[in-house]
Amino acid sequence: MRFGYFLAPYHPPGSNPTLALERDLELGVLLDRLGFDEFWVGEHHSGGYELIGSPEVFIATLAERTRHIRLGTGVVSVPYHNPFHVASRAVLLDHLTRGRFMLGCGPGQLASDMHMLGIDTMQARPRMIEGMNVIRRLFAGEIVTQSSDWFTLNEARLQMLPYSPDGIEMAVTGSVTPTGAKIAGVTGIGLLSMAATTPQGFEALRAHWQVIEQSAADAGKAADRANWRIVGPMHLAETREQAEADVAWGLPAFARYFHHVTPGGWLPGDTVEEMLRSNQEKQVAVIGTPADAIERIQQLIDQSGGFGTCVLLGHEWARPEATDKSLRLFAEEVMPHFTGASAAPQASFEWVDGRAAEFAEANTRPFQAARITPGAGNASGKSTGS
Repeated sequence: MRFGYFLAPYHPPGSNPTLALERDLELGVLLDRLGFDEFWVGEHHSGGYELIGSPEVFIATLAERTRHIRLGTGVVSVPYHNPFHVASRAVLLDHLTRGRFMLGCGPGQLASDMHMLGIDTMQARPRMIEGMNVIRRLFAGEIVTQSSDWFTLNEARLQMLPYSPDGIEMAVTGSVTPTGAKIAGVTGIGLLSMAATTPQGFEALRAHWQVIEQSAADAGKAADRANWRIVGPMHLAETREQAEADVAWGLPAFARYFHHVTPGGWLPGDTVEEMLRSNQEKQVAVIGTPADAIERIQQLIDQSGGFGTCVLLGHEWARPEATDKSLRLFAEEVMPHFTGASAAPQASFEWVDGRAAEFAEANTRPFQAARITPGAGNASGKSTGS
């Protein structure tokens, strides 16, 4: 299993936006050092909470500060852009990052963004599908002439093709409905299941995989669970009590804002205590210990039948130092449980520990043999003296 992080980002209005963005960059560097595989960055233009208007610009900055982690748009809102520009910027980033770039696509999440751009929310998803088809053709080196009610391309072709031999990895977002799963199956790209830990999203996981498989089969493709990413929020501490105390800092502001994104919100309630009780019932987020995180991920595996990447949803419920500690706990105690990275060192330790007396005695033999008794000659035949 791989592990990733999804950064919308969420920053309460009133915070210093410059410092908030710097904190996001520092978070990406930390995730790279902790061994996370992926970092996804969102695009939003209103609400004062999700501050990154261009994930491509953010990724270009972060790419210079990181070494290993793959960087993806989470997501580019395709209906907001000419698809040629999306494809051209993606290829540029693919070259600048030497293949670390991923293109995540979505229809756009905020109605307020679409209002400012004059886009009917009912047009967003059809436009996304139309735009993604153009982007994929451009990546393949095709020359595209196509007219639409929102873009026109005349003999459009990219002057650079993707750096990666297998092309740029793409993914589409999905929620409770099977639309995203169907697109992923038909096109053969990845799926980011954004609502997987909500009650409705959790129940739909197995059905969504069936949609992916059937859609892929209809299109003459083979579905691959490795391309499926399950997204959900977590905050970890040594104890559940500490984790709950940590999130009291930012949970109310997040819950208030998220009512604008998802009617009713994820964690209803007027107080932190009510929100935590709601979460205990719905299990939307893991607010607890590494053991709780392991248990929840295993539940998601069992419910879905298996997936490729577990992606943590960034939320800024806790102060930065508590968030960093949560991520370290996740990297140190949760990730190895599923990757098996600690199995070989543990087996080696147990092998040596189980034969401790034997190996200790063997280690002392060379020292005993090297001892020179009083009065004995050394290797040159001369007396050693006293």
